[in-house]
Amino acid sequence: MSTLLEVKNIKKHFPLKNPNLFSKEKPLLKAVDGISFSLEAGETLGLVGESGCGKSTAGRVILKLLEPTEGEVFFKGENITNYQGEKLRKLRKDMQIIFQDPYASLNPRKTIAQTITEPMKIFNIPKELRAKKLDRLLDVVGLSNYHKNRYPHEFSGGQRQRIGIARSLALEPELVICDEPVSALDVSIQAQVINLMEDLQEEFNLTYIFIAHDLSVVHHISDRVAVMYLGELVEIGKVSDVYQNPKHPYTQALLSAVPEANPHREKQRIVLKGDLPSPANPPQGCKFHTRCPYAEAICRTTEPKLKQVSEHGQMAACHFAKEVIEEKTGTLI
Repeated sequence: MSTLLEVKNIKKHFPLKNPNLFSKEKPLLKAVDGISFSLEAGETLGLVGESGCGKSTAGRVILKLLEPTEGEVFFKGENITNYQGEKLRKLRKDMQIIFQDPYASLNPRKTIAQTITEPMKIFNIPKELRAKKLDRLLDVVGLSNYHKNRYPHEFSGGQRQRIGIARSLALEPELVICDEPVSALDVSIQAQVINLMEDLQEEFNLTYIFIAHDLSVVHHISDRVAVMYLGELVEIGKVSDVYQNPKHPYTQALLSAVPEANPHREKQRIVLKGDLPSPANPPQGCKFHTRCPYAEAICRTTEPKLKQVSEHGQMAACHFAKEVIEEKTGTLI
């Protein structure tokens, strides 16, 4: 396997309106605050965390839909951070996104055929080949040929998301960022779309970054999982390692909230105290210390770095990862 994507310390800060007219300091909302990871070709990385932790912003920065405040993004070994114009346009062929809302992501004035073939037109794919690719894409996502002349309002949410998936595959990309692609769908439809995405990954040799709230879905589809909290990565590792033996207290709390399918199996529920701090004014030191049951004085002053905490390459950003593991009794999932 070769490294397809490498993200180095990317940050995305949004300027806020300053309530104090006489202050020179400009307040910033730190949506993404220095995350780094790599992604192998053909791999699926699950990106999880609470709402507002910066998952979707990170995905958009990687795709160059948003310009990073700091940091670098490497795709197939090339630094794409400063790509503009024609270079960026050509890059779009290899990197695509599946949007969260299937109702808002399709143009209501265009037929399904127009929606899916538009990227092909932009890249000057011949008309005959466009028609063939359209029929094949509709088939692989489970839609019929006669659907192509219909408009988005004639489809259900699950069908619209299938159309969005077909559009993202129109240019045969290598990397697809899936921005909560099943969160707006019914549970029965979620399973169909997830199975479809797994089949397409094998057929088209796709690499996924799968952004989601639902930890059960991430467990099913991902090879590795990265956990975000207030714009930072707090834990990353293989799915089996993170789910069976989480090293960071925030990851433990998230996993303890996953419903247990076996009614005879008891699971310890970890309830975090306090509210999620504002990304416009995050706590100093470890950002999780205001809600962490293991917090000590060092957590309030010194920010922990991601470090390896297991033999299998699992990494966590916690000063007391070893003590947390020793205090935790039993596995959470």
